[in-house]
Amino acid sequence: MYRPLIAGVFYVLTTWAAPAAINMASRDTNSSANNQDLINSLELAATAADRINLLTTSDFVYDFNEPPPGDSVTTGLGGHTVKADRKLFPALIGTGVSMTLGFLGPCGFNTPHVHPRSSQINVVVEGQLKTQFVAENGVPPIFNTLNKFQMTVFPQGSLHTEWNPTCDPAVFVAGFASEDPGVEQAAQSLFELDEQVVQADLGVDTLNGESIEDFKNKLPANVALFVEECLKTCDIDQDATPNQGEGSGAPSSAGGRGSSHGRR
Repeated sequence: MYRPLIAGVFYVLTTWAAPAAINMASRDTNSSANNQDLINSLELAATAADRINLLTTSDFVYDFNEPPPGDSVTTGLGGHTVKADRKLFPALIGTGVSMTLGFLGPCGFNTPHVHPRSSQINVVVEGQLKTQFVAENGVPPIFNTLNKFQMTVFPQGSLHTEWNPTCDPAVFVAGFASEDPGVEQAAQSLFELDEQVVQADLGVDTLNGESIEDFKNKLPANVALFVEECLKTCDIDQDATPNQGEGSGAPSSAGGRGSSHGRR
């Protein structure tokens, strides 16, 4: 008489209590990037387990060697950066983190910028970097030189920059405490304001003999080239084609690579 009861209890335990298996259907690496339907579903998932079960095993791998199309790559004369945020790597949704790899060629300059929604840890994995940041009004700027496997931190919202002072490639890894840290380039954003506002802020009507508007149009795309002294030392033509960081382990091809001002 107990066998039907035991069988019923066993059925309930094994069907109700067992967690759902992760979706094993295969997708190509990075193919979930920019998938708005998937992103919406992950946002609406009731639990973390539900989010995981919406993803395939390959969705948990992001390939910086072959970044997805869109705004994953930012390129300038001094190198390029490759980012992985919640839009490009939806598996990050719910984790609170994201990451960027930076490939700076000789004299490569990651121009001053801020991340409005996250602090940043920055680790040099190849070469050397000079770094600077100013956290807010009333505090001194912080200057550092980072060699391979050394790290610094940029507080959330701080104006910061890094550059490669050498003639060899440099690579850094930037970690963020946000799935969407955001980025705002300082010079480009300032010159997006009304010309009269910029003139009043700088206390000048012209820069290098040019109007504010004309000067704005000559601001370099990030990643830029650094000071003239470094360029002369490394025998670099500032008007050359963009430096992709050859020899630095940089991706050889990337979807969506362009001369965007943004950087993450």
